Amino acid sequence: MSSMGDVIHTLPALSDASIEIPGVRFDWVVERSFAEIPSWHPAVDQVIPVSIRAWRKHPGHWMGKEVRNSIRALRRTAYDHVIDAQGLLKSAAIARLAKGPRAGFSAVSAREPLAALAYSHHATVPGALHAIERSRLLFSHVLGYGHPNSAPDYGISGDLFPRQKLCTQPYLVFNHASTWETKSWPEPHWRQLIDLATGCRIFLPWDNDAERERATRIVHGYSHAKVLPRQELGQLAAVLAHAAAVVSVDTGLGHLTAALGTPAVSIYGATDPARTGTVGALQHHLKAHFECSPCMNRQCAYTGPCQVTPACYSTVLPHQVWGTLRLYTDRGKE
Repeated sequence: MSSMGDVIHTLPALSDASIEIPGVRFDWVVERSFAEIPSWHPAVDQVIPVSIRAWRKHPGHWMGKEVRNSIRALRRTAYDHVIDAQGLLKSAAIARLAKGPRAGFSAVSAREPLAALAYSHHATVPGALHAIERSRLLFSHVLGYGHPNSAPDYGISGDLFPRQKLCTQPYLVFNHASTWETKSWPEPHWRQLIDLATGCRIFLPWDNDAERERATRIVHGYSHAKVLPRQELGQLAAVLAHAAAVVSVDTGLGHLTAALGTPAVSIYGATDPARTGTVGALQHHLKAHFECSPCMNRQCAYTGPCQVTPACYSTVLPHQVWGTLRLYTDRGKE
């Protein structure tokens, strides 16, 4: 509902259900900033946007017109099933507002165990599974079909997004930004990678002023690397869908890249790709090998000697990324 990666990780569960239950349809409650994503899946009828992040910052908005409209849309239909695929207190609270039998993860499987109190139907799913498989198992349990064992199908295609006129030659995208300090590959590493990718056109997206400033520092002095203008989510999807390849930290745009089937090299330091890494064809993971990695912390707590910050990225170097990335840049030149 409120994380781009979580939203994308849930898409394959809808594809499974569409195969097992022909004609099944879904409405999806999602944070307004990600409302486009569910609409790209053919099994989704209605997207019901909410703005919980804004409501939490400004509690007085809870009685505003936007909130009333969201609740009215949510309660307009009596559903056969109401599934909370996120397992958090805030998503459980939204599920309680909907009409229909509520289902979600059991207390031992939910990310916030108290969320399970909101459901009448519970699914126990191993916590060590990848987030995609957790969602697929939850849906199969609730909707009554067997454990899916096929490769995940996100249900979206790059064909949905017309190619933008960025340049005439194949290009790369560097997804450099994350809300976690510990997911951010060091800026000197990005600049060294740009040095290695001489001859390639490179574009860096951004979402806020801090990310734009970071992107500007990374590309400073390079003629073949540029900061993209501000993009809506659908525009970013088009940029990613038609790239020759993408380099990404552990961020929502990395998961969107995988869903679109674009080749990518994804970099992991604080997080574990076995649980939340990109999944799909032509997805390559470079994982830090450091004493405290993966720490799963938003801020680096390492206090020992280090050459870069966060320290774990001293074990994920630009030449390693380029070694995989050049397979796709060379292909694009042929």
